[in-house]
Amino acid sequence: MPSAADSIRAAIAASQGSIPFSSFMDLALYSEHGFYSTTGRAGRRGDFITSAEVGPLFGTVLARAIDDVWNRLGQPGNFQIVEVGAGPGTLARSILAAAPECLKRGEYITIETSVAQRALHPDGVTSTDAMPSAIEYGVVIANELLDNIPFELWVYDDGWREAHVIATGDTFSEILVNSPVPSFLPSRAPHGSRAPIQREASQWLADSLSILRQGSVIAIDYCTPLTAEVASMPWREWLRTYAGHEKGTHYLKNPGDQDITTQVLIDQLAAVREPDAVRTQAQFLQRWGIDELVEEGKLVWAEQASAPTLAAIKMRSRVTEAEALLDETGLGNFTVLEWSQNKTHAE
Repeated sequence: MPSAADSIRAAIAASQGSIPFSSFMDLALYSEHGFYSTTGRAGRRGDFITSAEVGPLFGTVLARAIDDVWNRLGQPGNFQIVEVGAGPGTLARSILAAAPECLKRGEYITIETSVAQRALHPDGVTSTDAMPSAIEYGVVIANELLDNIPFELWVYDDGWREAHVIATGDTFSEILVNSPVPSFLPSRAPHGSRAPIQREASQWLADSLSILRQGSVIAIDYCTPLTAEVASMPWREWLRTYAGHEKGTHYLKNPGDQDITTQVLIDQLAAVREPDAVRTQAQFLQRWGIDELVEEGKLVWAEQASAPTLAAIKMRSRVTEAEALLDETGLGNFTVLEWSQNKTHAE
């Protein structure tokens, strides 16, 4: 049966013996037999939990933030929420259930490359595999997207060199190749240090800002401010694999059967454009009323506890959802990056 490993071997053979790690990662995750094209997904029955899978509260708060952008733009009728890397549509369901005002005449677009995951998207969205060519008014959302975009892997071995992948029998291994050294890397580092260069993630940001005329780009992920910080860490702290809610094996093993993910480096994104706001997820959610929503949930539960409805039970769950979302040792410590856009038609 064909596999992601077969696709990687074919690419290595076609490239005369080696491919950049970024190409290996792309094939391992997104090729026809890659992780996200087959079994990989977020959710309690999947491989990892994002904030959206904790429960609907995350989407309810995010809907408030989106409505604020819509209000600041003068409540345009052609407003679009564009969620990139929508997975099975869990966040979309929560935002739709919150019924934001901006969607009364607006549109929710879910973008997902996996055919299998697009089939799970809810009614009420426009599900597609590609970004729109232009967004007049809107919000672009990337919730735990940028950490999964293929990146270059650089290794310090008497100077920085780029990691390429070769096939060795039934396994894959690395060789180091001399390439122009990116400016984000520190001039010197301990022998064996590793760091990601996120050209594709940076290009994604540039493209998103290019097609958005007025609105915001909101990216939520686990981030590190400087590339030099990651270069000084043990690489297993920032280059991680997951499968079935457990840490996976080495990133070159079992391609197609495990997720590959990295810290998102703010300095590399800031080279495209400095974010207008950088907050922890806890700060962002509190800014947009998570505490108020939890108190509302407590009141509804208190009123209906003797004969609870399903709606009341969902309200009660806001308490435990908020605890997880605001946990500063977990999801609450994620970073929310926001870029505001206000182009004139003359630009």
